[in-house]
Amino acid sequence: MPSLEEELFPSTPGKFKIDRAHSMNRQFHRCFASTSTMFLWALFLIALTASYLSFQSFVDTGSKYFAASWGGLQWEKQVRVSSQIRRSGGMSVLVTGGAGFVGTHVSLALKRRGDGVVGLDNFNNYYDPSLKKARRALLESHGVFVVEGDINDSRLLEKLFDIVAFTHVMHLAAQAGVRYAMENPNSYVHSNIAGLVSLLEACKSANPQPSVVWASSSSVYGLNEKVPFSESDRTDQPASLYAATKKAGEEITHTYNHIYGLSITGLRFFTVYGPWGRPDMAYFSFTRNILQGKPIKIYRGKNRVDLARDFTYVDDIVKGCLGSLDTSGKSTGSGGKKRGPAPYRIFNLGNTSPVTVPTLVSILERYLKTKAKRNLVDMPGNGDVPFTHANISLARSELGYKPTTDLQTGLKKFVRWYLSYYGYNHGKPVN
Repeated sequence: MPSLEEELFPSTPGKFKIDRAHSMNRQFHRCFASTSTMFLWALFLIALTASYLSFQSFVDTGSKYFAASWGGLQWEKQVRVSSQIRRSGGMSVLVTGGAGFVGTHVSLALKRRGDGVVGLDNFNNYYDPSLKKARRALLESHGVFVVEGDINDSRLLEKLFDIVAFTHVMHLAAQAGVRYAMENPNSYVHSNIAGLVSLLEACKSANPQPSVVWASSSSVYGLNEKVPFSESDRTDQPASLYAATKKAGEEITHTYNHIYGLSITGLRFFTVYGPWGRPDMAYFSFTRNILQGKPIKIYRGKNRVDLARDFTYVDDIVKGCLGSLDTSGKSTGSGGKKRGPAPYRIFNLGNTSPVTVPTLVSILERYLKTKAKRNLVDMPGNGDVPFTHANISLARSELGYKPTTDLQTGLKKFVRWYLSYYGYNHGKPVN
């Protein structure tokens, strides 16, 4: 029996089998009809598949929306209630990083004096999220609602500014930590640069534009050897990626101030510590390891010089944050367009009394009534700097900033909180 190929094409090139032309024509039409039918079926199946995928996409999108941690009438009501101002001349503040260490303390201080406060936090796992959730519970007990979301979510930011006409933004959300940047550099770009731009875009488009106060870092001073560090000192020699992202943040905020008329105040924090602090900080991890009988690493600089930090108690930092909000001045833009010059400021917030790390450990030993197992090692090249020391004269004159808590007093408060929070009860009360 001849094959289909033989039926359709001549056995000799250039010649047709004339005597079989009629049969060939009939087979050709039959095949063409069959092919047309298959083509129509294929179109039908493609259309059906496209319809299914379109419907599935709609369902998935809807599921994501309704499963999201924000949105809905009840959610909007919580945002509005939390943002209500309860004092004459008060402000309504969006606090990013609201469930973070400094964010929690700032939010509580604002709420206590009658300002409206809405927190925003993504509850990432850089450190144990349960601590952030405990902070959120504390905030909620004081009437502060914390939205779970990311500052890179432009739809969320647009929604928040649509619900509330925030007068101020206290931007504290960031990827913190110097050493972690060597493990996960992208997280610093995502949070400290892309996240900052996303927030500033929302602020410049808001009507009215809010005034922005944000957390830079003493890390921007980098390899600067002039002490104490002053706001006018050079900051073009960062020693870590974290520092570089904070320095980039200062340049970015200056741009938005210049182009869009946003009032911007940057705060260079110096080694903040205290209750509800970050577990990755040295004083926190030292406390944990001392209580657990584990050795602690104490880094030393060149020529075995002890590292020193300008440790600043969180309550003093909060005073500087509130002072910055109170004196921020107004943004001058409208509809994303600048109408006039707006304030642009940078301040150091420190204690201006550096203390060596071994001295910090000795104070902890006294309050914990336990000797530390000290392991002295040379400082690795991981972005840390040997010392920090803040010149706070500008913040003192412009903000009325005056730190009042020395390291011994502040660590005593921290240890009391730590023992209570983590349930230590060894018959060793903190005196």
